[in-house]
Amino acid sequence: MNVQVKIPDEVFNQTNVDAPRRILEVVALAGYKSGQLTITQVKRILGFETRLEVYDFLAKNGVAWVDYSIEDAERERKLLQKILPQ
Repeated sequence: MNVQVKIPDEVFNQTNVDAPRRILEVVALAGYKSGQLTITQVKRILGFETRLEVYDFLAKNGVAWVDYSIEDAERERKLLQKILPQ
């Protein structure tokens, strides 16, 4: 899907910002924060090669990309105890 947004030139002429790229980043961030976009979708929208680039992008923009609770860690610890020899 292509979306066109018309913004008056004078809004961005005073800065050195790549306005189309920044708008795309803001949309991707908002979509990820709201749960409407996944890491993979953000990667594709922004044209990143790897998930690590997405993680770096999210971190630089103050977004925690890992939703990993203490309960998740405990569950994985118990699973590892079962499958790895002592």
